[in-house]
Amino acid sequence: MANILRKSSRGVINIILFLIFFIPFYWMALTSIKSIGQVMQFPPAFFVSKPRFENFITAFESIEFLHYLKNSVVVTVCVMAAQLLTVVPAAYAFARFDFKGKGAMFGMVLATTMIPAQMIFLPVFVILSKAHLINTYWSLILPQATSAFGIFMLRQSFMQVPKELIEAARLDKAGEMKIMFKIMLPMSKSTVSTLALLNFIGTWNDYFWAKVLTTTDAVKTLPVGITSLSNVDGGIAQHIVMAGNVLMLLPILIAFVLAQKQILKAFSYTGVK
Repeated sequence: MANILRKSSRGVINIILFLIFFIPFYWMALTSIKSIGQVMQFPPAFFVSKPRFENFITAFESIEFLHYLKNSVVVTVCVMAAQLLTVVPAAYAFARFDFKGKGAMFGMVLATTMIPAQMIFLPVFVILSKAHLINTYWSLILPQATSAFGIFMLRQSFMQVPKELIEAARLDKAGEMKIMFKIMLPMSKSTVSTLALLNFIGTWNDYFWAKVLTTTDAVKTLPVGITSLSNVDGGIAQHIVMAGNVLMLLPILIAFVLAQKQILKAFSYTGVK
């Protein structure tokens, strides 16, 4: 009886969690294929008999979609590359080296995760402005060029790699860079894939830095560009905005489908055989 109740309660909780995460996405997709009359309808309809797929064409043509898409791709790829070059060495050092002040430095790295971007954007803006980097790709890349969470998560994964492998590599005259990229990263593939996906999602969806560090459309990214869709049809274009959001979401869904197996592995301890 107790097992039945436990399984039932677990099933109910899973259903509730599924609905909490699924309903907003369903409502976004549903709104994207409605007419403005259906959007304003009360009570709202949870199904659409005649979907308006032309909303996606309107969203694509109403803004410089390809321009914003190019900017998003450039910024996202560069941020992911920058984090690979900064997060991996830092995580490797914290995991496999002993040096003075290691604990304090790692604590400071973790402490930065508690500082929201809204608290530091002003000094960041001033620094980038004095360096004449505002309205350039650098202004969107540099503030996100590393990740304290990525250092923490990758450090934990590196610590599971047997020391014997590293010592054997050093006996074979392998340098630290080779050990990092030829041994540590392949053995932490699941964690790296998860961090890459999280980094991709965070950068691709980032609105804050793209909004505060750009004053022209030159390097504005897709999340900022899509906000201008709200001015279509006299400022009552929620359906067009949602269509734009669906288009922006497609690369994230594709990335998630491709990386979901690695994500599940990263959050489960499998050991090293």
